[in-house]
Amino acid sequence: MNKEPVKNGVKLTNETIYGDWEYNAKKPGAVRWLDEGASYSALETASGYKDAKLEKDQYGDDIKVYEEIVQYDPATLERTVLLPLKQLIPQGSDKALAVDDYQWSEDKSKILIYTNAKYVWRKKDRGDYWIRDLNTNELWQLGGEQSAPAEMMFGKFSPDGLKFAYVWKNNIYVQDLKSRKVQALTNDASSTVINGLFDWAYEEEFSIRDGYRWSPDSQRIAYWQLDTHAAKDFLIINNTDTLYPVVTAIPYPKVGEENAAARIGVVGLETVKTQWMSLPGVAKDMYVPRMDWANNSEQLLIQQFNRKQDTNSLFYADANTGKAETFLTEKEDTFIELMIEPEWLENSDDFIWQSERDGWKHVYRVSRNGKTYTDLTPGEFDVTELVSVDEKNGWLYFIASPDNVSQRYLQRTRLDGSGKMEQVTPSQFSGSNSYKISADSSWAIHTHSSFLSPPVYSLISLPDHKAHHMLEDNAALMAKLDELSLGEVEFYSVKAQDGLRLDGYMLSPAGLDKSKKYPLIHYVYGEPAGQTVRDAWQGNRGMWHFMMSQRGFVISSIDNRGTAAPRGHDWRRSIYASNGDLETRDQSDAINATCARWKFIDCNRVGVWGHSGGGSLTLNLMFRYPELFKVGVSQAPVPDKHLYDSIYQERYSGLLEDNVENYVEFSAINHASKLEGKLLLVHGTGDDNVHYQGSERLINELVKHNKQFDLMSYPNRRHGIVEGKGTSLHLSTMRANYFMNNL
Repeated sequence: MNKEPVKNGVKLTNETIYGDWEYNAKKPGAVRWLDEGASYSALETASGYKDAKLEKDQYGDDIKVYEEIVQYDPATLERTVLLPLKQLIPQGSDKALAVDDYQWSEDKSKILIYTNAKYVWRKKDRGDYWIRDLNTNELWQLGGEQSAPAEMMFGKFSPDGLKFAYVWKNNIYVQDLKSRKVQALTNDASSTVINGLFDWAYEEEFSIRDGYRWSPDSQRIAYWQLDTHAAKDFLIINNTDTLYPVVTAIPYPKVGEENAAARIGVVGLETVKTQWMSLPGVAKDMYVPRMDWANNSEQLLIQQFNRKQDTNSLFYADANTGKAETFLTEKEDTFIELMIEPEWLENSDDFIWQSERDGWKHVYRVSRNGKTYTDLTPGEFDVTELVSVDEKNGWLYFIASPDNVSQRYLQRTRLDGSGKMEQVTPSQFSGSNSYKISADSSWAIHTHSSFLSPPVYSLISLPDHKAHHMLEDNAALMAKLDELSLGEVEFYSVKAQDGLRLDGYMLSPAGLDKSKKYPLIHYVYGEPAGQTVRDAWQGNRGMWHFMMSQRGFVISSIDNRGTAAPRGHDWRRSIYASNGDLETRDQSDAINATCARWKFIDCNRVGVWGHSGGGSLTLNLMFRYPELFKVGVSQAPVPDKHLYDSIYQERYSGLLEDNVENYVEFSAINHASKLEGKLLLVHGTGDDNVHYQGSERLINELVKHNKQFDLMSYPNRRHGIVEGKGTSLHLSTMRANYFMNNL
């Protein structure tokens, strides 16, 4: 890293990081580009409240309640207050609405206000909706009298801006914005049938929450219906909040068990009758992770995965008859990872698509009939994100970093497949860069960070990347970081025993004396869903690592095979149906190579920690390599792969009936008898994702073999272990003390 290490300065504490939240990075509030041109709107703290001391939420972010919606012209930076705070006060109230999110109508005459938002699973998907009409200045609440407070989900305008649709109690409703009449479009919801939204597994593993789509002509709605009766309920018990336990039942298909059955329907606003789409196969043994209108109001484009998830069949379905015909198929020997929506071009029948068919994640231009493929991003590198299609000027903007997999840069290439890729991000923005680009691709909100530098948000023009306005520079946080006593950060590579390159980073203590020996804390994740070795701001976890380096530890992390590093198809597929040997061996090889290179690391004092998949990997490393890993903190792990949800685990481990031995061998619980070091097991009893059940089974196994360990269970905390006042501070302090006392 270029930054000079600070050897004498401020010392971090758990209290400053997770108690007072002094090192939280700020970000602009809900900035979004309008659908045409280059104007953008934003949520900003209202005048008179800019210096108000706001309370923090469980993540340490400000709870903002004094906000207004403003609009900017990026060329002139002219600021217009579209919705001042005083216009967000409902009649008869003296308190303004707290804006959680907002939408524009197509003609920009109305603003949809989402407020009173409550968590469902991962996101605040349940709340209230209000409309502010900019022509009449009227503010009124949507949903009618039957909608209880904070019970509406996924509200959105119709494309013509005349109607509003939403989900309430698992049925889909539409409200006419002129007459204000509310009409139910579905009425068959029950405890097991849900319309317009998803069960836990679909939301978690397919990253999809909103389960319906307006037709472009605003006359029909296409939607998912899930029948969850075949999926068994998992029961989560709350023992602490009431005199008697409260039980929450969640349909949760585990490995090898029956799934929810999904089907696609189209309901007309006039007929209020649903036409079901005819897809092949038994619904509960198939998945429908993506669906939308096929660039018209007569056809749907539906993507259907088989249960093994090695085949994605794309169908055109007739919205009037339900007849579905396949026109494109993606096929793998292992698993398909990409779940994306095609992006239709306006001046042709082609669409933009992403695929790994040539061994890398590339962007393709595909004809409507699926017969013509043009690779727009050829080369031995992965596209990590498709950002914008500038059809007028013939450019495709995307994120890739061919020369450094820990970094991210904006690139562009011609939409017709001619010419060479150009890097748009200037070289001085070393690290990680992300972009929100305007509808005409002439402006962007640019976010830049690196391992030692918090995010900076700026308004830039494209393609010259000229900065015009600073939205948030986090200068105060940067000044605090400059005061810290920090050592050097180095990104490096070592070789696995078979010669494959493994990438990592190392943070050394300030004032490092290379003649001494330092203990090592190794941070792991290791699953296909993430990459730990990123030259990007690490947030509070990174601050905790800085703190531990100040206390005399070397900090490291390595990406093993199978992680989401942009290193190609073979890298990610190598762990399919693995018995765990490859992932754990990569981590062990990396630590041994690191110790051989840097003699100041004490390889008799190596600790490891991780959360979720990282918690599972921590267990596997402690059990399989007890001679190397002496202390471990495993947070919210999956000790037994049989216990996780079917969609995720079967995708990467294969179907249970085909891979029984691998499921047994890969599960850390079956190696628990080998534990020799100090282990701290941490789990929330209310974890709806990785159930506390797994840790309880592991406890029994450790007890059976008389293996001593430490345990911390957090009552009713979910997977992130953040709910409840003081939880994050308590966990970070306990983890720090465990390494201090035992390593």
